[in-house]
Amino acid sequence: MSEYLSDHVHLSDDGTAVVILDQTQLPNRTQYLTLRTAQEMYDAIQSLQVRGAPCIGICAAYDLYVLAQQADAALSAADFLSKLREQAEYLASSRPTAVNLRWALDRMLQAAEQCADRADRLSVLRDECIAIHKEDIAMCRSIAEYGLSLVKDGDGILTHCNAGPLATSRYGTALGPLFLGKERGYKFHVFSDETRPLLQGARLTSYELSRGGIDVTLICDNMASLVMKNGWVQACFVGCDRVAANGDAANKIGTSGVAILAKHYGIPFYVLGPTSTIDLNCATGEDIPIEQRDPEEIKEKFYAEPMALPEVKCYNPAFDVTDHTLISGIVTEYGICRPPYTESLRAVFDKKHAGIPFGAPEEEHA
Repeated sequence: MSEYLSDHVHLSDDGTAVVILDQTQLPNRTQYLTLRTAQEMYDAIQSLQVRGAPCIGICAAYDLYVLAQQADAALSAADFLSKLREQAEYLASSRPTAVNLRWALDRMLQAAEQCADRADRLSVLRDECIAIHKEDIAMCRSIAEYGLSLVKDGDGILTHCNAGPLATSRYGTALGPLFLGKERGYKFHVFSDETRPLLQGARLTSYELSRGGIDVTLICDNMASLVMKNGWVQACFVGCDRVAANGDAANKIGTSGVAILAKHYGIPFYVLGPTSTIDLNCATGEDIPIEQRDPEEIKEKFYAEPMALPEVKCYNPAFDVTDHTLISGIVTEYGICRPPYTESLRAVFDKKHAGIPFGAPEEEHA
């Protein structure tokens, strides 16, 4: 794996700012941004300068640590925590669908609540955000191992949007098995949907795979059916932004259409993501809030001039929900969950809450 894939979100050398790779500039420019204020942090997440459910969780954890350092030293413990909760709520509102964002912020708040002394709070918060980052690396590696067991050398894989290292910390979720397979000599051929309207598949997935030496073909979203019909695809791997308790999965808009096509052609469709993306408090996909984005992303972005009249209305949801009946398996760091997901996902969390380490081969859930 190229080193650039592992350090696109991190603390500055002095620990007083968050440094991110601006993903809106890829693939043509490599530009890093330094975030110091809550507004800059919110804007970076909302504008997709940093993106991918696990990655924005990591970024938000670092953000809250940096903001905690800026708090007035004269604040009482209660006032400090109140201010920190206010900043966490503000950051959480930047992108409501991805549950990792809220999960990471809540974890940081819980860590802060355990300390009365300001110096201790800052030390604990620093340790916690770094731990969140390191844990994501380990989870992605485990997900990659389980995902790799689902395919064989020479398979064609179709993916939608971007769930590689740029969306996580290292390896990625949906792309993790492909990078791990590359390390072990597997030769895959990947079809990357361009992923309208923001082209994450074109700008990011094809970039990562090409730079990683993996055979990749970029296709328009409406070509997925044809490559499946031609027999070129043996599995679909996608990431996720939130998984409900029944296995319904929210991911980038267009994912559910890929799943429907895969079902028609008899191709297994897998969702890959860490347990931090699973929301057992969310009963079904109907309960997942779907972010609505600026219509101009459809009409104007990436075009030299608008491609529709100003008065034309646009509907621009960032995500859709894939019904659990279309999903062959949900790959987590604890193993491969199979239907019924209400049981297999709960079993994963039972192991997690019992403190059982993830990554052992016997932890696949039937």
